[in-house]
Amino acid sequence: MFFSVVLAVKDPTAVERANLLNMAKLSIKGLIESALSFGRTLDSDYPPLQQFFVVMEHCLKHGLKVRKSFLSYNKTIWGPLELVEKLYPEAEEIAASVRDLPGLKTPLGRARAWLRLALMQKKMADYLRCLIIQRDLLSEFYEYHALMMEEEGAVIVGLLVGLNVIDANLCVKGEDLDSQVGVIDFSVYLKSDDDIGGKERNVQIAAILDQKNYVEELNRQLNSTVSSLHARVDSLEKSNTKLIEELAIAKNNIIKLQEENHQLRSENTLILMKTQHHLEAAKVDVEAELQTYKHSRQGLDEMYSEARRQLREEAQLRQDMENELVVQVSMKHEIELAMKLLEKDIHEKQDTLIGLRQQLDEVKAINVEMYQKLQVSEDAMKEKNEIISRLEDKTNQINATMKQLEQRLQQAEKAQMEAEAEDEKLKQEYVNKSESLQNEFSQKEKQLLQLETDLKIEKEWRQTLEDDLQKEKETVSHLRTETQEIVTLKKEFLKLQEKNKQLKSTCEDQEAALQELASKLSESKLKIEDIKEANKALQGQVWLKDKEATHCKLCEKEFSLSKRKHHCRNCGEIFCNACSDNELPLPSSPKPVRVCDSCHAILIQRCSSNVP
Repeated sequence: MFFSVVLAVKDPTAVERANLLNMAKLSIKGLIESALSFGRTLDSDYPPLQQFFVVMEHCLKHGLKVRKSFLSYNKTIWGPLELVEKLYPEAEEIAASVRDLPGLKTPLGRARAWLRLALMQKKMADYLRCLIIQRDLLSEFYEYHALMMEEEGAVIVGLLVGLNVIDANLCVKGEDLDSQVGVIDFSVYLKSDDDIGGKERNVQIAAILDQKNYVEELNRQLNSTVSSLHARVDSLEKSNTKLIEELAIAKNNIIKLQEENHQLRSENTLILMKTQHHLEAAKVDVEAELQTYKHSRQGLDEMYSEARRQLREEAQLRQDMENELVVQVSMKHEIELAMKLLEKDIHEKQDTLIGLRQQLDEVKAINVEMYQKLQVSEDAMKEKNEIISRLEDKTNQINATMKQLEQRLQQAEKAQMEAEAEDEKLKQEYVNKSESLQNEFSQKEKQLLQLETDLKIEKEWRQTLEDDLQKEKETVSHLRTETQEIVTLKKEFLKLQEKNKQLKSTCEDQEAALQELASKLSESKLKIEDIKEANKALQGQVWLKDKEATHCKLCEKEFSLSKRKHHCRNCGEIFCNACSDNELPLPSSPKPVRVCDSCHAILIQRCSSNVP
């Protein structure tokens, strides 16, 4: 207990994980209890549900790595949640719907919408379980001490399974999920005595208030629907006449669409037949593979049981041999002990024989000396016959004892030879038995090693088969997802090609128009500068009166209905429409204007003689 407390003090991440786990337990428990007492589907304004989403957001943010983007550092939970659609194919729909939501601008808002949609589908636990299993992929987004990388994440996923009893109806489209502030309200989880005592009263009051709000909202909606229906009746009366006209056109379109529908249905039936044929062939192949796998697995199990039985027998034989070897070793120790005792006895007998031989040598030396003395002192011997006779008696006794000692020595030598022979026989038998036992033991060990290697090979082969099968399943699912992605990418690529062609054509048209406008503007600028110079030169001149101008100044022909008068603003000259053919394009005017030949000012057409 003390060691765990010290670890908790030293590791703040463990404390954070424990706190988040406890908050998740409280929020999920409170949500389930309140939803069951509430008795109907939950909406997005329900406070325990909002607190649950805030707690889940904090759990997913724990230990999240900071990822560098182009402009700043990014730390969001949308990355790991977006990874779920690659691991769980059923999550592709929810990810696509989150991306298509128009009001979401930030990755955090997409992650919040994803959590709400997953809760409505009742698959949040399944999605997060697939994410937690892939720890190697999660390590790209989370630190090693994060909640999703530890056991607390698995506990939270297990708690989320209990949320499948709740029905939620959440409106994600119009809700502002980007700017929400995720703060945990701890006052929800703190209970007092008054709260515990008045719980039933609060539930009844809440039910009555819910009914009142429901009735008010229903009346408000009915009033709005009545007003909208009046407006729709008016608009429908107006549009009814248009619809009658469009009905005939729609009937013709319906006939064409029915023909196209018939063709598409025939094509759809052909495609369905082809796909069913392919599916049946694939099912037959899968069943055959499963049957072969089952047969191979049954054979491997039988081989495994047979090898296990042989291993047990060999282990029993090895145990018996070890017991016999222990007995033989004990016998060997006893024989060695007996040999040592025999050697000790033999050494003692040899020592006694050496001592007897020394005594015999001494006696012989004494006899020689006595014989010499006898020869030297023959005279003395005569006198000492009695002494000699006694000495002869003693010598006779010594000879008898010598003979007895020699007989004993011969018997001891024979006993020693027999003991040595028996010892050699026992040694030979023991050597032969030990060699045979060692040979048998080595053979058994070789057989045991061979069986163990065969068993390991079979296990490895079985493991490789299972790994290959799993890899093939994963590759099939991966290829399916890749084919779907390739189809969508092809469609998007074709759309982008068409858009690119349209943009290129519009860009070329705009460039050509810009070139034409630039050339015309340059010409108009030059003419405007000439007009300005002419205006400066012709300042102070007076317009010619309309009555006095009867002939054109250039062609000197008389004005008529076909030859209308055009008056210059600057110089006051009057020309006919045939002579004033110079036209100038202006940016402010959609049509080109007529210009004077002398001063290049804009000409004004005279409608009557009263126009100044």
